[in-house]
Amino acid sequence: MKTRSASIVIVSLLSFLGASITTNAQQLRDAFRKVSQSVVIVRTKRIEVNASAEDPMSIVEGLGSGVLVSSDGKVLTAAHVVETAAVASVEFPDGQLIPARVIGSDVQSDVALLQLSQLPKGISPAILGDSDKVEVGDQIFVIGAPFGIGQTLTAGHLSGRHRLNKNENGAVEFLQTDAAINGGNSGGPMFDMDGHVIGIVSTMMSHSGGSEGLAFATAANTAKRFLLDRRPFWSGIDGLLVTGGLARALNLPQPAGFLVQRIGDGSMGSRLGVNPGILHATIQGSDILLGGDVILNVNGIDITAPQASDSAVGNENYEKIYESIAGLKAGDILVVTVFRGGKVLKLTAAIDK
Repeated sequence: MKTRSASIVIVSLLSFLGASITTNAQQLRDAFRKVSQSVVIVRTKRIEVNASAEDPMSIVEGLGSGVLVSSDGKVLTAAHVVETAAVASVEFPDGQLIPARVIGSDVQSDVALLQLSQLPKGISPAILGDSDKVEVGDQIFVIGAPFGIGQTLTAGHLSGRHRLNKNENGAVEFLQTDAAINGGNSGGPMFDMDGHVIGIVSTMMSHSGGSEGLAFATAANTAKRFLLDRRPFWSGIDGLLVTGGLARALNLPQPAGFLVQRIGDGSMGSRLGVNPGILHATIQGSDILLGGDVILNVNGIDITAPQASDSAVGNENYEKIYESIAGLKAGDILVVTVFRGGKVLKLTAAIDK
């Protein structure tokens, strides 16, 4: 009698688990169908300086993902996908290929905003959710183009929340997930089970080069704050902070500066006339470009070395510089001080309407 009762319990439990799995699978399938048409492949081209003197320049093609988030043609993606792009285009699942331009980016939180040259036909934008409401353990899913294979869905859970810094304007927050993320997923949306965008895929951590269940997405509320709730801007500048011995070797007139590596065509950096790097060099095991400008100061705010309390991504002065630029109105003058050829120069540009 006891054996029969135990069997009934086991069968009932298996039936319950099977029904639960079926329900979750159906919910995931329905959510995917609801939002998948808004997820895009982002294709870019940029000019790269080669190490070879025989072929000094080349065009490098880039690939990422993104998501349409407004009815007027705005697309969210990752900053590292488009920051120094010369040309960008967006490919929708139905084959529509639409030129786009970068109108905003924030390197620290790794989010960027594209504006399509025309509106896609018959496609509704995804809904940006409130990322503060999602909790560790909640089910999520990601849609993107890993290795260029579009409309790929991976599912998992929210594994953690990480705030990189805290200032008067709030924290830069990343959401950790165990959903499979690979090259090409960058910039793609992370959805909750209601089909709301709660994050933009940023990066994965891997020893093998493939997905190992440890990936991060910029929280949707962070993306909103930097790119949608105020006037966005695109610096288009890729570079690295130089301090200590390298700063002294470059003869900088101050303890720290931002060594420019690449400039995005049409960006604020290109309109200012900032010079990119032109010469490959290996310093302390890292390949960098020398010969470009070193930014010393932006709108009166010095580039400084990070303090012990600063995050790995940026420091307090980065926040001040970002706020200073974001606060400029159309017609205001942006002033950037650079170190070029042993001289300190001031570069200026008017802010567009």
